[in-house]
Amino acid sequence: MHLEDGKIPGEYRRYMGRKALVNLVGLALLLALLLVSISVGSVPIPLGDVLRALLSGGGSKQLQMIILNIRLPQALTAIAAGAGLSVSGAAMQSILRNPLGSPFTLGISNAAAFGAAFSVMILGTGTMQSTSAGAISLTQPYLTTIAAFVSCMAAAGVILAVAKIRRASPEVMILTGVALGSLFTAGTMFLQYFADDVQLAAIVFWTFGDLARASWSELLIISSVTSLSALYFLLNSWSYNAIDAGDETAGSLGVPVERKRLIGMLVASMVTATIISFVGIIGFVGLVGPHIVRRVLGDDHRYLIPGSMLAGAILLLAADTAARMILAPRVLPVAILTAFVGAPVFVVLLIRGYRR
Repeated sequence: MHLEDGKIPGEYRRYMGRKALVNLVGLALLLALLLVSISVGSVPIPLGDVLRALLSGGGSKQLQMIILNIRLPQALTAIAAGAGLSVSGAAMQSILRNPLGSPFTLGISNAAAFGAAFSVMILGTGTMQSTSAGAISLTQPYLTTIAAFVSCMAAAGVILAVAKIRRASPEVMILTGVALGSLFTAGTMFLQYFADDVQLAAIVFWTFGDLARASWSELLIISSVTSLSALYFLLNSWSYNAIDAGDETAGSLGVPVERKRLIGMLVASMVTATIISFVGIIGFVGLVGPHIVRRVLGDDHRYLIPGSMLAGAILLLAADTAARMILAPRVLPVAILTAFVGAPVFVVLLIRGYRR
């Protein structure tokens, strides 16, 4: 077999074409699931009416309000949040060279819970109120969100500082994240112990991952941060492929491993902190999504990164849709469903392993 006969380049193009086709199929599945997600709920809406409302603004005012003001932003938030969590998990697993790496391995979710609890207890955002839809919500959600975000970035800053001192080794980052997770969990339990009934209910309510609390303004922030971060990861896909081969190999190829690792961890932490601070704690999406894609597409980050975004978006959108249907008209917090489904799926992936 010779290069001049064109056989090897042809086989390589077909190999890459199959990976691109998988991502295109995933995109088509995501679009179909988006329409289904908008159509189902306590008020079923035919798919034809959904398409007319989205494409031409047809339908009654009530129908347009349900689709454009409630279900569409919730479904798009599920897509943006799922994509952001999953692409962060894919980047962390490669940066740390650890299949258990994910945004939650670093204790960021525990930091967010502490920030929300601190806001409820100390800043007085814990008074609950009923909305017109009958659901409870925090009276000052943005202040709670800011407190959770600051806590997330503080945890990320400690991890990066420790990693800088110890030359950013993956083991140091993982162990620091475990220690910080335990520390923030203890802090949250301390605050809960002294909370009254209303404050305790507010803290628990915030920790439930709930996509319905996000509006168009929150969606804009989440999608912007996710898009910019995904672009950064894509531009550095070759560097991550080299890091997968080992730090020494990557260094011999001219990759500044420590700098790429630190910046990548900071970007992934920023995405995770933004998502968690707006929609609460949603587990397993950032851990399971990249593993599923690796079994299908392998470890080439040129295809793994967009594939992970699609997988995370599909997983979270499907979970959110199912959460609205299981006990309709009651709506389950999506984090409950992702935990129930994600945990056994991840155990199966660990038992069966995946091709590297």
